Amino acid sequence: MLTTMPGRAAFEAQLGPLRRELAGYCYRMLGSAFDADDAVQETLLRAWRGLDRFAGRAALRTWLFTIATHVCLDALQDARRRALPANVTDELGPAHPREAWIEPVPDRWVLDPARAAVDRESVRLAFVAALQVLSPRQRAVLLLRDVLRWRAKEVATLLDTTEDAVNAVLKRARAALPAPDPAPLSGDDRALLARYVEAFERFDIDALVALLHEEATLSMPPYDVTLRGRASIAAWFRSRRAACEDAQLVPVDVNGGLGLAQYRRGSPFAIHAFTTAAGRITAVHTFLDPALFPLFGLPEAVP
Repeated sequence: MLTTMPGRAAFEAQLGPLRRELAGYCYRMLGSAFDADDAVQETLLRAWRGLDRFAGRAALRTWLFTIATHVCLDALQDARRRALPANVTDELGPAHPREAWIEPVPDRWVLDPARAAVDRESVRLAFVAALQVLSPRQRAVLLLRDVLRWRAKEVATLLDTTEDAVNAVLKRARAALPAPDPAPLSGDDRALLARYVEAFERFDIDALVALLHEEATLSMPPYDVTLRGRASIAAWFRSRRAACEDAQLVPVDVNGGLGLAQYRRGSPFAIHAFTTAAGRITAVHTFLDPALFPLFGLPEAVP
């Protein structure tokens, strides 16, 4: 039950950790930190405007997630499907609009520290990208049932359908998704990242690629380019020395995993998100978008 407090700001102040949970849900639905933030703002606006109709008749959490689901479904009606680059090529080609790609998100936006170990795999880039293959309704059902742990009856009420229909949609959605990666972060992963930073900042390409899995991939949104294998990645770095030399790298926690913010000559340049396995880096997603830096609480420049 909400305490009676005047003003929208006061209303939002009472929501506490629910806001982070809403942001995580909207991010998984939409695949964009910016769009998720807009969706949360719209959810809170609709909730504030309808507060007199709420009157504690349902759990606050259920009510807010009902609103957020409809906000996200509305946003997805005419939206193009987001993805990660999948074109295996070393040709950069034209840049695509931001709306084409899954965007990274800082852990502090979407993970409750008390549940981070449990929820981490559900914000991995690969999982969020896989969610975008599902229809919006399938995404909502799967997230409500498997991530937020709603009962089938609750989801059916929200979507104005039957429990049997919800169960059928859930079955199809689960079948379409790969199994999530439950591997927790370890000290070895962070040591591996530290070695990557050291090699990158020295521009020691041999040391850098030695940290990669033989079939590691490197993608670079907003370009639809994916490099595969140590040799291709090494050749790419060597051919773009001017863009990579004199880099400064700052560790960030991104999408439940390890990441780096890259500054180029002191200015924001890219956010890197990593996937690791068996002591090697298996994927690097390099988001060439300085607009992402404020999301991670990063400075606009470094010395």
